[in-house]
Amino acid sequence: MWLQQRLKGLPGLLSSSWARRILAVLGFLLIIYWYLSTGSLFRSLWYSGQPRSGPAACLLTQTKQWKTLSDKGDIMMISFPGEESKLQGPAMVGNGFLLVDVNKNNLWVSSATVPFRMTDYSPVTYVKNSGTGAEVHATAIFYREGLMRTVRCLQMESTDPHHDCVSIREDYFAHRSRPHLYIQRIHVSNPSDKVVAFDISSQKPPPGAKFSTSVEKVQDRQFLLSSGRVALEDGKSILVVIATKKLVNRLQVSPKSEFDETVLSVIYTSDPIDSGKLDESFSKLRESAKKEMLEVMRMRPDDLYNEHQQIWSDLFVSGIEMRKIKDAHTPSSDTINITLYYILSCSPAPLVDPLISNEERDKMELSLNYADHCFSGHATMHAENLWPSKLSGITQLLQLWDVWKLTLQKRGCKSLVLTGAHGLMQGMMLSFGGLQFTENHLQFLSDPHVLHNSYSLRGIHYNKDLINLAVLLDQEEKPYLHVSVKFQDKLVKLYA
Repeated sequence: MWLQQRLKGLPGLLSSSWARRILAVLGFLLIIYWYLSTGSLFRSLWYSGQPRSGPAACLLTQTKQWKTLSDKGDIMMISFPGEESKLQGPAMVGNGFLLVDVNKNNLWVSSATVPFRMTDYSPVTYVKNSGTGAEVHATAIFYREGLMRTVRCLQMESTDPHHDCVSIREDYFAHRSRPHLYIQRIHVSNPSDKVVAFDISSQKPPPGAKFSTSVEKVQDRQFLLSSGRVALEDGKSILVVIATKKLVNRLQVSPKSEFDETVLSVIYTSDPIDSGKLDESFSKLRESAKKEMLEVMRMRPDDLYNEHQQIWSDLFVSGIEMRKIKDAHTPSSDTINITLYYILSCSPAPLVDPLISNEERDKMELSLNYADHCFSGHATMHAENLWPSKLSGITQLLQLWDVWKLTLQKRGCKSLVLTGAHGLMQGMMLSFGGLQFTENHLQFLSDPHVLHNSYSLRGIHYNKDLINLAVLLDQEEKPYLHVSVKFQDKLVKLYA
């Protein structure tokens, strides 16, 4: 009876202004508690771009250009606090001879006669802070640099959260014109007043791994030399020898200073051989690895990077951009760009091979500048097997690479495929738009039903010039073509 009387009086109680204020305050406190307990407050700070101190603010400063680059299609965000990853595939780098799955720390190698195989060797060097403290990180693939970059920001104990955030930037790339070279660049910035210590380590081979490591000293240089093999189905083996720069186990970065380290790995492989010839083959591979290791250790790290970056920048002079998508089957710009990056990473680039003869290079450049009768067939714009939105790993990526090569070869682009990465970029572009070279001209054969999408193809090689072609929509949503040319040697006339 008492409870019934109290419940009857509840509406009158809630009608008073002070009671409503108390309930509002309690509700607000409950919402704040929920935000804090689930981490939503932290995420909301990232979305609004408002963190003012600590690792979050440090990371925003270090990556302030990433959002713009992502919107332009120059990078693919792999991870960033408060955002879902756009990458639905392996976080990898490659140059057509070796592939490194950075997140899984796997090395894949190939030989002249055998496609890629995964090894037991772990190529990634880890830099871990010796102390404790808050840490945030972000990772992206940079297409025009041909590398994967991770930025980490640490808040050390007993340091000023407004000014003393330590940052670590790591770049991973397989050198584009030096097929045996894999590089990891490490940059540490310590603005604090304290010494910061890091442990440097690499992952040990799993039990039963077919790799052994020794320390080599040649002239005034010291490095690690690892030898192993990859067993094949027919009983033969691919031998693998890896020379890697020897690092200290512990690093101390002085106050108000920066530290740079470049971890060089030179990787040589053999053709499949029988077990009776292992010793002789290992000896030759070791000598080759040591010779190249000495050569690259004498070079400036910036020179090695610039060599590599220039080639990737030249590759992505060409490309595809989706401007307006009006159906569910057309791939997004993100899907297109990461597919191009993946296929180029799996493909050698013989045009930049210093060992190739001038005659062979001229022949490949001729094919690249005028790919006769490529691409014959329907445009691949809606071929989801060629432009997949998701890949499960390196194995599926290599299958995609094979499908692309086979498709282009069957559609009149065999000469482009033989020119490696540069030719595959051209062939994939031509196929996307339904473009075909004939004896005297380049014709646009795209199906009318796909012209409700707006897109552009840039950097199509035509003789020594570059053609840009765009399908645009007018105010009435009707398609029209826009064609321009970027001449290389002299002014040219374009008839369309």
